[in-house]
Amino acid sequence: MPAVTVEDTLVLPRLRRPEPGSIDRPVKSVTTGPTGFEGEGFPVRRAFGGVDLAELDPFIHLDQMGEVEYAPGEPKGTPWHPHRGFETVTYMIDGTMQHQDSHGGGGMITNGDTQWMTAGSGILHIETPPEKLVMSGGLFHGFQLWVNLPKRNKFLPPRYQDLSAGRVALLTTEDGGALVRLIAGEIAGHVGPGSTHTPIVLFHATLSPGARLEVPWPRDFNALAYVLNGRGSFGAERHPAHAGNLAVFGAGDILTISADEQQESRSPDMDVLVLGGLPIREPIAWAGPFVMNTRAELVTAYEDFQAGRLGQIPHAGIGGSR
Repeated sequence: MPAVTVEDTLVLPRLRRPEPGSIDRPVKSVTTGPTGFEGEGFPVRRAFGGVDLAELDPFIHLDQMGEVEYAPGEPKGTPWHPHRGFETVTYMIDGTMQHQDSHGGGGMITNGDTQWMTAGSGILHIETPPEKLVMSGGLFHGFQLWVNLPKRNKFLPPRYQDLSAGRVALLTTEDGGALVRLIAGEIAGHVGPGSTHTPIVLFHATLSPGARLEVPWPRDFNALAYVLNGRGSFGAERHPAHAGNLAVFGAGDILTISADEQQESRSPDMDVLVLGGLPIREPIAWAGPFVMNTRAELVTAYEDFQAGRLGQIPHAGIGGSR
């Protein structure tokens, strides 16, 4: 699992130890998301499947894309499609994905890169593997997260952020047992590069066998952790966790994740996506590619899309013109 790594984690800034009297967040639930297919047929795991939206707020949707080893000619993406009312965050761990949108944003993302697209008032975009990858095949693994926007921000002008792997804030624990890649938000005074409209924290952590990660966490944020690979446990009470498991944490000051001493040979470490944010607590009307507050706003979004008001596909766009 390439992403971003370092040979010696002990050269990195350390996460401070929890303050005396801090409360460890208990685990409220551990679920396993169902698998399915997205776009033109690439495999995904719906990480939030079976979890109430109230527990996820301000997040809407999380797809783990892959992990899959494509043969030549097999890599697939998504066709041009619209969004309104939220933000998409696409993070590539292995492989390469090409993005383009109707507002001029886009580029190539590969090992450890993140693309952050604020759909806002409306946008069209496409995500597809580059021709070279289609011809050669290869490993493909990443995720896409949907972050809701509050009502006051749902019609912001679209915006695009290209967060290259080199910009990610790298941190470690006191003993160097965990590598934390902070993509957005703040933990223990360290800040990730992603600029967010909705206050959140998002990071990818790799825990060595037997390592323990204790992260100070804002009391008013919710807290979620999703296992990408490996085995370990959630919380001070050590709820068992393995690949495909999502933990929802309760209230407290600290988030605790531990890696088992023994890992399988295919996954020598435990990789976890950790995220949380300030709940918006507004009505959610969600249908397909639109996340609004009311059904009437959804109807308007579909009408605007059909009328071409969410943007036009560039003539030289990826996948050809329409």
